[in-house]
Amino acid sequence: MNPSFNLFIVGPTGAGKTSIGRRLADHYGLTFVDLDQEIERVCGVPVSTVFEIEGEAGFRQRESTLLAEHSQRRGVLMATGAGAVLDAANRRRLVDHGYVLWLQATLEQQLERLAQDRQRPLLAGVDRAERLSTMSERRTPLYEEIADLVIPGAHETVHAASARSILLIDQHWQRQHAA
Repeated sequence: MNPSFNLFIVGPTGAGKTSIGRRLADHYGLTFVDLDQEIERVCGVPVSTVFEIEGEAGFRQRESTLLAEHSQRRGVLMATGAGAVLDAANRRRLVDHGYVLWLQATLEQQLERLAQDRQRPLLAGVDRAERLSTMSERRTPLYEEIADLVIPGAHETVHAASARSILLIDQHWQRQHAA
């Protein structure tokens, strides 16, 4: 059962938006779009290069443009970038055009999952724990504002997290439409 014509996954860096999103897209028969990968496809260079050349502002503009384009489609499951919610227009598009899942992750889970990752420009050369904490303070209220359903983070495999997410989505959808 598909809870909406589009599913959008938001959440912090390292929450599993891409890994879980692919499995949810398969389960619900939706086209999977990873917003960061789509930026790389369109630009022909890694996100880190976009940041290097255009800065965060240029990256965010590209992110907003592609989010607007893909959110207008039907049958999409989009894993957004962690910071896509910073733009009010992006938040409105997500709410207006689909069902928003917030995948949560604790700071400890993020640090563990991102320990070997050197590709994320906003985490390069900084105290990761401090940077992730600062991003969380700013973004968590925005995730909360738009989420139709919150999926708490857990120490589990992608397969188990995906199955748990499907169960929670289906239960939430059924409760909402039982009345």
